[in-house]
Amino acid sequence: MHLEAAPARNWFDQGGQAYARFRPEYPLELARFLALAAPGRLLAVDVGCGSGQLTTQLAAHFDSVLGVDPSGDQILNAAVHAGVQYVRASAEQLPVADHSAQLITAAQAAHWFDLPRFYDEVRRIAGSGAVLALISYGVPRLDAQLDRRFSTFYWQEIGPFWPVQRRLVDDGYVDLPFPFSALAAPTLVLHKAWRLADLLGYIATWSAVRRAHEAGCEAILQGFASDLAALWGDPMGTRAIRWPIHMRLGAL
Repeated sequence: MHLEAAPARNWFDQGGQAYARFRPEYPLELARFLALAAPGRLLAVDVGCGSGQLTTQLAAHFDSVLGVDPSGDQILNAAVHAGVQYVRASAEQLPVADHSAQLITAAQAAHWFDLPRFYDEVRRIAGSGAVLALISYGVPRLDAQLDRRFSTFYWQEIGPFWPVQRRLVDDGYVDLPFPFSALAAPTLVLHKAWRLADLLGYIATWSAVRRAHEAGCEAILQGFASDLAALWGDPMGTRAIRWPIHMRLGAL
């Protein structure tokens, strides 16, 4: 799959507080599986860690976890955990010693990387038999009536505002170049029971929504929010939200 070149931009350079509040946590089974797949438990490096949704979960299984993100705002708002250190750095220049990591992860982040340069860094920091996991979660699924309105918004209304890299997420990373020995990954689903404000807060963290704001297309966003509120009913009532988790897993 060929993706046309897009200007480099960190879409999440601001808004770390909202990202920390509204981005969903991964199922605990994910971190347990990754720890079992790794050849050791000394060091896990979570690249593009954002506000630490996966980073802190890895800390239950590894002696040391390093969360790396290029955004100082994300690092400032990252979840504090005794077993986690955060550092501001790019995926293409990791502040990690050679051959020291047993697990390298990138959760909902790899589609933003300069992959050839990132992979060079992965090879440099990976210890013998280390595991690389590129994780994404796809388009959320809602209850039937809500899902129809949401799908229209996602694919037709906000769709044109997504950066080109989003296609990789929509396709479950199947077209992401991955020059490593593939390992089997489990089927996992991220589940949340959210109120209306939770879902709208999550949607507000999307890069496409940021682009729509910049383009002055508030009517699209407000129209969707009004329609969703009418369908939702009691805004304090919770609805089931589900995301399929996709993973490219490899051994080095």
